[in-house]
Amino acid sequence: MRRVLIITYYWPPSGGSGVQRWVKFAKYLPKEGWQPVIYTPENPELTAVDRTLAAEIPPEAEVIKRPIFEPYGIYRKLMGKKGSGEVNPIHGGKKNWKQKLSLMIRGNFFIPDPRVFWVRPSIRFLKGYLKKHPVDAIITTGPPHSMHLIGLGLSKATHIPWLADFRDAWTNMFYYKYLGLGKRADERQHELEKAVLDNATIVVSVSPFEQKDFQKITTNNVRLMTNGFDPDDYKSETDSDDYFNITLTGLFASAGNPKILWKVLAEKVLADHEFKNLLRIRLIGKTDAEILRSIEDAGLGENLYYPGYQPHEVAVREQRNASFLLLCLRQEPEYASAVPGKIFEYLASRRPILGIGQTDSIMAKMIRDTASGVAYDWDDEESIRRWVDFCWDEFKNGELKDNTSDISRYDRRVITRQLAGYLDEMTRDKR
Repeated sequence: MRRVLIITYYWPPSGGSGVQRWVKFAKYLPKEGWQPVIYTPENPELTAVDRTLAAEIPPEAEVIKRPIFEPYGIYRKLMGKKGSGEVNPIHGGKKNWKQKLSLMIRGNFFIPDPRVFWVRPSIRFLKGYLKKHPVDAIITTGPPHSMHLIGLGLSKATHIPWLADFRDAWTNMFYYKYLGLGKRADERQHELEKAVLDNATIVVSVSPFEQKDFQKITTNNVRLMTNGFDPDDYKSETDSDDYFNITLTGLFASAGNPKILWKVLAEKVLADHEFKNLLRIRLIGKTDAEILRSIEDAGLGENLYYPGYQPHEVAVREQRNASFLLLCLRQEPEYASAVPGKIFEYLASRRPILGIGQTDSIMAKMIRDTASGVAYDWDDEESIRRWVDFCWDEFKNGELKDNTSDISRYDRRVITRQLAGYLDEMTRDKR
């Protein structure tokens, strides 16, 4: 069995979609003839914890953990407790002087990101490790994009083929404009981005829009390899709780707050006593306080169920028990090109989807192409109201059906075969 070194910041017990992408690849790679060798921090910043994901790691996997220094302890001391509760502290909202100072320091001194201190020690350690334990290929996955700098240095030193996996954009990421970068810092970010794109053997993006953006920067061929769902997660039966559940799983940032939806629901609660009694707004994941306040202010506090971040298996169960699933994009123009990881699991749950965001986004196109629901603009009150009324009527009549469209192209096993094909291609001349 050939060996592939996978350099990733996110790994169990960390939770979230970034972890799931590479845990699932590691799970299925041995069936494609590749042994995953994971290199990951021993003491990462844990923004979410999901210890159940460790059960997905196959026995063939080798996991190497090394200490990392990160400046987040200094950040927390500067910000106090308030800064740690945001889903994403880098945003376009009003900031106090401490937040402005922290962003200026983060953007101009930690390039490309605060994990940069791990790059040189990792290259040094892995060069020694690979002399004794050779691998056939290297993979880095970012963000954080410092992981790609490890791959860049390591591939140059060892001449081992290297695949750079971009789960998000780099300089085209929505929050990049909020970093307060000076001219030199901005130039350095673009220089590093281009160096990675130009020098990787294969570059992979999860979004076709971001794929095109990367292709404007490099002459290297950028491949598309989406996120997906694991059919093993959807095998068990799920019992309905008989409530009308509007469910969102994962991160829910204030920039995606669907205020019109809360307004529509509040008006329907006042007009329909049965709807009031059966409505449940279920937010399964980390949700910004501003959204919770919006729900309370709309008079929907009694209808809200918010347990916070939950293990992945709980999130899957909640998805399958939804009357309809809610997917909200951030109100950032760059987000039209992003593909939220949760959409693939939403599709696997087979429940109807209400997307709120840019109607020309990748998210909206996927929903249309799979006939899995609808996608409306944040301010399209009439359409959102019609959708809620339609789903409620179907729910009362027992006719709110599962989607049956073909989504096999998003099966994690299929995508892992695609990944293995890239690894085979990269290493063909080395065999």
